[in-house]
Amino acid sequence: MPQFAGAAAAVPSAAQLMDMTLEELANVDVTLVTGRPASLQGAAASVYVITGEDIRRSTALSLPEALRLAPNLQVARLNATQYAISARGFNNAIGNKLLVMVDGRTVYSPHFSGVFWDEQLVPMDDIERIEVVSGPGATLWGANAVNGVINVVTRPSGRTQG
Repeated sequence: MPQFAGAAAAVPSAAQLMDMTLEELANVDVTLVTGRPASLQGAAASVYVITGEDIRRSTALSLPEALRLAPNLQVARLNATQYAISARGFNNAIGNKLLVMVDGRTVYSPHFSGVFWDEQLVPMDDIERIEVVSGPGATLWGANAVNGVINVVTRPSGRTQG
């Protein structure tokens, strides 16, 4: 299974992104549906990256709340613990058409064919970035990537406290 290459690539911080020119921003590397890094300018898909700084500024307390920052996702709260998150307008409680990964490993639950959003307890301070790719990716990523791919990239353990 292909992995997002972002874990090995150097990712500019939010402050560095603010200091970049438009030309430099267009050449920031993102991971495409193909699993290979490419420049944002050359991406043939709708790609959005939520940085860790964006999450901290938004005061999101959970992964679904952080995903509300992505304009290419629809996030609906069903009740106190359940969310329906989708891309491209196919929103339902199960969300089995959107591949969700943490550090390149799927969090899909085969027991009910979907993602338990209330069980994704990734500490918000440990998230380096969230890469959201909208569009079909099933040919490369499998049946769950019909509407898109979400990859939550956490900070390396050497850069965390504790």
